[in-house]
Amino acid sequence: MKKIGILCASDTELAPFLRYIHSPQITEKAMLKFYSGSIGQLEIVAVYSGVCKVNAAIAVQLLIDIFNVDGIINAGTAGGMDENVRLFDTVISERMVYHDVAEDILTEFHPWLKNNYFEAGREMLAAARRYSQQTAYPVLFGMMATGEQFIEDEKRNEINQKYAPLSVDMETAGAAHVCYVNHVPFLSVRTITDTAAHKGIENFERNCEIASERSAEIVIGILEILEI
Repeated sequence: MKKIGILCASDTELAPFLRYIHSPQITEKAMLKFYSGSIGQLEIVAVYSGVCKVNAAIAVQLLIDIFNVDGIINAGTAGGMDENVRLFDTVISERMVYHDVAEDILTEFHPWLKNNYFEAGREMLAAARRYSQQTAYPVLFGMMATGEQFIEDEKRNEINQKYAPLSVDMETAGAAHVCYVNHVPFLSVRTITDTAAHKGIENFERNCEIASERSAEIVIGILEILEI
């Protein structure tokens, strides 16, 4: 892979990457700012899309159409769902699913999936697994669920029973969906800001900056392995 798109939902999640990108050039499109430059030997285009699936989808399609990226990594924060997931653990996607889309929407209609799950890009996932073996940070691999709702107690049990995700957020599956139909590999790296034991928007706000820094550091480590 020569050119990687970095997708974040918020400016807080994007900010750590801007310190790594050398002399970025800014391109504005669809009310978004895309920062183009390099990290190591890789070309990078980074953007924060805003929250929710549609905003993520807009940014991803532009990364593909305008910047011709070879792969996309979604970086940022998430809520912990599995009871064993702790604050500041980092979850890396193996599979991704919408928790708020009817079961047959994506199988009976475009893009006619065999099931409701999107799979992570194999090369990027392999690089993430290699990175996880050399970092001191706790890194978990598994299912991520996406829906446009901040999950506290409402729907937590229902989502856990149906999909058994490690984490939940508002963008990952939407970004994976766009990558799937464009045949572009995708990976999501999300650090936990809130859990069932430490729930609520106040925990997200308190922990967002630290979690964003950690996600960025882990993504940089993955990029270093992708260079090889």
